[in-house]
Amino acid sequence: MTTKYKPVPILPSEITPKSLYLSRRDFLKAAGIATGAVFLAACAPSATATPTPTLPAPQANGKTDELGDTFTPFDDITHFNNFYEFSEDKQAVSGLAEKFTTHPWTVEVGGLVGHPQKFAIEDLLKKFPQEERIYRLRCVEAWSMVIPWTGFTLASLLNEVQPLSDAKYVRFETVLRPEEMPGQKSMFYAWPYTEGLRLDEAMHDLTILATGLYGETLPAADGAPVRLVVPWKYGFKSIKSIVRIDLVADQPATFWNNLSPREYGFYSNVNPDRPHPRWSQASERRIGELNRRPTLMFNGYADQVAHLYEGMDLLQSY
Repeated sequence: MTTKYKPVPILPSEITPKSLYLSRRDFLKAAGIATGAVFLAACAPSATATPTPTLPAPQANGKTDELGDTFTPFDDITHFNNFYEFSEDKQAVSGLAEKFTTHPWTVEVGGLVGHPQKFAIEDLLKKFPQEERIYRLRCVEAWSMVIPWTGFTLASLLNEVQPLSDAKYVRFETVLRPEEMPGQKSMFYAWPYTEGLRLDEAMHDLTILATGLYGETLPAADGAPVRLVVPWKYGFKSIKSIVRIDLVADQPATFWNNLSPREYGFYSNVNPDRPHPRWSQASERRIGELNRRPTLMFNGYADQVAHLYEGMDLLQSY
């Protein structure tokens, strides 16, 4: 049984003017954030590239998340991206993704379902009402953002295809398009990118398929035209540019778990008590800030999702 998402109260607050933020390059230099992480995805053939956002960038207009934290600036959200299909360099992704084709685009949903379907992106936008969800994004390398996403619940899509009783997990897959995504030419990774959730995680009301951010169409560098957002998990569960979703009986193999199972478990719940083999997860650095802050269990969403993991050892099921 899922916990119903409660709309985030929008609190009036004065957002620091953009001119007072450190520039992204100065911040990265000062913060010492390394290049290379986990924040991925891609999808099917097309003919029209996603337009590059033009200035002025969208503004937060005094909005915060439910903890009172101001939104990460649009420029940082769209120019600091883990998207290995384009590059391991987070600051190179936006330029490489400028001409990525996002139309036409279809998402095929099948597997253990009673009514498999193939949806054009236009049909998804029309069929499932879009709403704003203000979610924190936490990456395993200990940096984080606050992002105003636009999208719809994954549960609404899965209910449309009628999961069968044997379905226990959901498997996601990205496009294989190395001619547009130069990172896919790397032989080090097993493309295409795949990810997975347990069915109850996928059906939870916090889990969404995002189609935009800051009230704008989702930029290519952030996973256009549709990506997964699971706010209590690390960023590598945020598979981008999805083309296929299958309901399956057995726990699916996932990209990073296959590559390095000691570092990347299937569940990837944000847990400050379980250190990554190469760094602590006890604190994080919000993009746009220099000081670190304590990492919150389940990224601050424990009241909504902790019941999903009752009886589990989260140091072992990581």
